Amino acid sequence: MDTGTHVVMGIAIGGLATLDPVVSGSPQMTQAAMVGILIGSQAPDFDTVLKLRNNASYIRHHRGVTHSIPFWFIWPTLITLFLYWLMPGLNLMHLWAWVFFAVFIHVFVDIFNAYGTKAFSPFYPKWLALGVINIFDPFIFIAHIAAITLWRFGTDPGWTFLVMYLIIAGYYVWRIHAQRQVYLKVRGYHPDATHIFTSPTFKWNLWHVVVRTNSKMYVAQSRKGKINYFETYPFEPIPDDPVINAARKDKNLSSFLSFSPAYRWAVSIEEHGYSVKFVDLRYRSKGYYPFVAIVRLDEDLNLLSSYTGWIYNTDTLKRKLQVAATES
Repeated sequence: MDTGTHVVMGIAIGGLATLDPVVSGSPQMTQAAMVGILIGSQAPDFDTVLKLRNNASYIRHHRGVTHSIPFWFIWPTLITLFLYWLMPGLNLMHLWAWVFFAVFIHVFVDIFNAYGTKAFSPFYPKWLALGVINIFDPFIFIAHIAAITLWRFGTDPGWTFLVMYLIIAGYYVWRIHAQRQVYLKVRGYHPDATHIFTSPTFKWNLWHVVVRTNSKMYVAQSRKGKINYFETYPFEPIPDDPVINAARKDKNLSSFLSFSPAYRWAVSIEEHGYSVKFVDLRYRSKGYYPFVAIVRLDEDLNLLSSYTGWIYNTDTLKRKLQVAATES
C-alpha cells in the first residue's frame, strides 16, 4: 500500500490496541503503544532510502529483506527496546505484540497489490503479488479516515476500528472474488495460457490484463466483465545473444528483470552502438508502457548508460540517460 494508507492503518491499530486492558489501563502504555505501532506500521518501508542511491537498488530490494520473515520480528524488537529505553517500566510483552501486529499487517496488505513483496523470504524468496488491491485503494483509505473521525468525536476507538476492519476484511473477500471472475473469464478465452497477470485500478470494475501463451502475448483490460484487447505480440523468450547478454550484466536491467514477469524486449542499432529496451506490459496507460529498462552499449558492447523506472515521454528518458552517462 502507499505511505498514507500505512499511516492511517497505524493510527487505527493504535486505537484497536485500546481493547487490550494492559494498554488502555496505563497512559504511559497507551502512548508507547501508539508511538510504537505508528513506527512499526512504517518500518518495513524504511528501505525507501534506497531511492537516494539509484532506481536499480530500489526496484531490486524494495519490499524485499525489510518485509521478510526475520524482519517481522526484528522491527518490533528494535522498536520495543527503544521505547523501553525512553520509558522504563513498560509492559514489554504487550508492547512488542502490538508493534509486531502493526509490522505484520503492513507486510500482509502489501501482498495483495500488483507490486507485491518477498514476505516469506528467505524460506520462499519469490515475489508474492496477488494483484487484488490497488497500491492506493480509495475505499480502504476513506474507511480509515471515517473511523478516525468517529474516534475524534467520541466513539470508542477499540470497537470502532474492530468493526471497520471486519468491513475491510469483507471488502478483501469481495475483491478476491472479483479478480477470480476476471481470471476465469480470460482463461475461458485462452485455455492455452501459461500465465495470466491481472492488476487492479482505481475503478472497481476495471482490471489490467496480460496473457502469455507459448506463442503470443496479449495486452487487454477487463471492464465490467468484458475483455477488451489492445495489443498482441509474439512471445519471444530472451535469446542467447551477445548484445543482450552484455546488457543483462547492467544493474538496471538486472533489477528490472528481477521484478517484472511480463515484458517485451527490443534491440536497435544506433550511432553510439546498440540500445536494448525492455518494457513492462502490466502497466499500460493511455496507449503507453511507462515502466521501462534501457541499456545503451557501444560497438564493442561496453556500457555507455542505462536506466530503469517510470518514463512518460522520450525527452525525460533522454535526460535520464544523459545523467546516467555522466555518472558512469
